Amino acid sequence: MSKTKFIFVTGGVCSSLGKGVSAAALGCLLESRGYSVSLQKMDPYINIDPGTMSPYQHGEVYVTEDGAETDLDLGYYERFTKSKFTRKNSVSTGQIYNTVIQRERKGDYLGRTVQVVPHITNEIRNRIYTLARENATDFVIVEIGGTVGDIESIPFLEAIRQMRYEHGPTQVLFIHVTLVPTITVAGEAKTKPTQHSVKELLALGIQPDILICRVNQPMPKEMKGKISSFCNVKEENVISASDISTSIYEIPKMYKEEKLDQVVLKTLGLELGKSNFTEWEKIIKSLHSAKQTVQIAVVGKYISLHDAYRSVYESLSHGGIANEANVEFIKVDPEKLDKTNVKDVLKSAHGVLVPGGFGDRGIEGKIAAIQYARTKGIPFFGICLGMQCAVIEYARNVLGLKDANSTEFRPDSPDPVISLIEEQMDIDQMGGTMRLGSYPCKIKKNTLAFSEYKQELIYERHRHRFEFTNKYKQRFEEKGMILSGISPDENLIEIVEIPEHPWFIGVQFHPEFTGKPTKPHPLFAGFIRAAVKFARKA
Repeated sequence: MSKTKFIFVTGGVCSSLGKGVSAAALGCLLESRGYSVSLQKMDPYINIDPGTMSPYQHGEVYVTEDGAETDLDLGYYERFTKSKFTRKNSVSTGQIYNTVIQRERKGDYLGRTVQVVPHITNEIRNRIYTLARENATDFVIVEIGGTVGDIESIPFLEAIRQMRYEHGPTQVLFIHVTLVPTITVAGEAKTKPTQHSVKELLALGIQPDILICRVNQPMPKEMKGKISSFCNVKEENVISASDISTSIYEIPKMYKEEKLDQVVLKTLGLELGKSNFTEWEKIIKSLHSAKQTVQIAVVGKYISLHDAYRSVYESLSHGGIANEANVEFIKVDPEKLDKTNVKDVLKSAHGVLVPGGFGDRGIEGKIAAIQYARTKGIPFFGICLGMQCAVIEYARNVLGLKDANSTEFRPDSPDPVISLIEEQMDIDQMGGTMRLGSYPCKIKKNTLAFSEYKQELIYERHRHRFEFTNKYKQRFEEKGMILSGISPDENLIEIVEIPEHPWFIGVQFHPEFTGKPTKPHPLFAGFIRAAVKFARKA
């Protein structure tokens, strides 16, 4: 761990400035120069994890291979870098306090008064040091959630202040992401919010080394000079982060042009190394040279918040990159969808995707969308709940089981084609009670799934409680649905498909969590390929 450098990314002025993407992009740039990185998210909320939080509150829940339910920023970390992350890469105030309180109850503090300093701050530092020790990477980049000035963030800021004091400026570096807003009437960018934000940090004992300033347009040299002077940061360390019009995958290139990676390495006294950025250059080139545009209808209950299905949208974009296609989204609220208007709503769609979720709200609208896609030959992709809805739709309209349903929505259904995992029937707690993380799946040869994956054994990440009810397997197969993916013990159906359809597949897992722009997930690549083909015929 002694060689590991620590980079802390904080945010000021307001939330949603892109700390997570900035941290991920920096990781990408450092990797391009031959360094190894690990990233960690420190969230100030008291929840243990976001698993029981509404997507409207927190965006999607991202699932790691080891089954941790984490902040969506970990998705950015994995998509932008070569690293794989675990539950140790995601830390919340709830986890920190829970650990400290359990130690106090066991008597580990030998009767001392337990306080925020040193006990809480020591546990925060311990989480960072543990990650550095176990991963042994050149850099650990830690994003501190929230906004400087929030009361919840203070223990985290105090912990990283202590680390800078202990290890010095050659091992610990502070990056502050802030806002330089443009006043519409005057048409002038204002630096005062950034100045105040840096003062808030200084009051907590932290002098930022680098400022990443979110702006509408690239900052002129004069503005960088003004910020440098007022904030006590070198002018070359003031980085302009202007709005990106095409794709977030252009952000690493923008930061590269601003020399962010060079500034970081120079500040820490490290060799620049040769930058190999060709992989990302290819991605950016493909984004600007799309030969076709396809429209994908995403039918989900949290559709009004883009971050609720962030990984789905990103994976669809990766599929576009793989097929030289620009992907546009038709966001469909299933509560406003039924058999009477489904044709009008989906008439311009070249593909229909129903993502995961929980609860019965909007289920009938999703089923109507699936029936329309199935009967009209529109490429269809069902993920988790989307796959379960596809099974219900097929049971009702092909098997003739008119009251088929999931016990999640109708516990007394006469034909529960989807039902609860048996060993979880008596569970009362909402958190941490699902099939979570990476599980193996065997794929049958001569199926659509096999043609996309091109291998018999895959591993995919799960987050669900309900499964295909096995007693109906034979009836579905007799009516033409292929159960093409199954767990190695043959107890759990993982993939369903309809062979006479151009491209119709439902998966019990979440493939959106494993795709990268540099390596699109095979199912998303195949889905967009089918959508491109459908668009050309339309």
